[in-house]
Parts: sequence; structure tokens; C-alpha cells
Amino acid sequence: MTRKVFNFFWPSIGWRRAGAYSLHRLARLPGSAYSIAGGFACGAAISFTPFVGLHFILSAILAWIIRANILASAIGTAVGNPWTFPFIWTWLYQTGTWMTAGEALSGAKAPQFSEIFGRMIEAVLNLDMAYLMDTVAPIFWPMLASSVPTGMVIWGVFYLPLKYVVGRYQDRRALKMAGNTGGQEPLQ
Repeated sequence: MTRKVFNFFWPSIGWRRAGAYSLHRLARLPGSAYSIAGGFACGAAISFTPFVGLHFILSAILAWIIRANILASAIGTAVGNPWTFPFIWTWLYQTGTWMTAGEALSGAKAPQFSEIFGRMIEAVLNLDMAYLMDTVAPIFWPMLASSVPTGMVIWGVFYLPLKYVVGRYQDRRALKMAGNTGGQEPLQ
């Protein structure tokens, strides 16, 4: 059990091979190149929002709206993970305060995101509106403001290369399948 958990965070086969395997699995999902790439891009884009705990649901809704692959959107939310969230949240907060002409907190007053988001869940469950308004709101609103343009850029950054890669993979796979059937069209 411990080995499986360790391999999840640090693959024994190496990062390159694990990435290639994941891309291979992603490309074999049912659907068009648009559907798969769009779904993954939805998950990646939603990972750049401050809605911690709702990424799966929000990415599925966004994928459904644009008629993309919902399973690929769930996989795409892995872009936001414990290693990337500190960078994502710092980016969103700093960019959001710049966009809203606010003043970012720094030094000892800088937001401690892991503590804030952990306590935010408690505050929501206990309906502690005072904590939410005093502590979370000044950080949440700038992050929300910057998540929209950031999410749009991230969507494009993931969609464009994935659509190309998945499309090529599917074309090569279709040719290979046609070659294995003695020239007959493969059954769909």
C-alpha cells in the first residue's frame, strides 16, 4: 500500500514514461480529438479557479456545455494538485490584486493559502460568515477575478497541442486497425 502511494507521487517508471502512458490513455478515450482535448482543457482551466473541492463538478459542467469529453475533464483537473496549487493560488492572488487595483498582502500578512482554504471548509460547514467575510473574501475575490482570463489562456494552452496530438494518435490508430483487418473497415 505504501509503495502504491509513493508511486502515485513519484512514479517508479519515471516521469517521462508516466507522462507518455497517461497521454496514451487519454488519447484512447472515446470521442473526437476535439472532445478529448476540449475536456482535458476544461479540467485544466477549472483547476485555475479558487473553487477548491468543486473542480470535478465545475469541469464536468463546462465540458458538458461545450460538448467535450467529461471523463477527460476529470483527468484534466489533475493539473491542479498539491504540487501546483501553491503556484496557482499565488499567481491568481497576485494577478487578481493587480487587475482589481488592490494592494497585495506581503511579508507576515501574506495569505497562507493552505490554512485559509482548510479553515474555509470548516467555516462553510459551520456557517461562520464572520470568518468567511473577514478572512476569505479579501483573498477570494481577487483570485476569482483573475481566474477568468487565466482559465481562458490555460484552456488554449492545453487544447491546441492536445487536439493535434490526440488527432494524430487517433489517425495512426485507425490506419493500424485498418491494416490489421485485411483491408476491411474496422467495426465501430
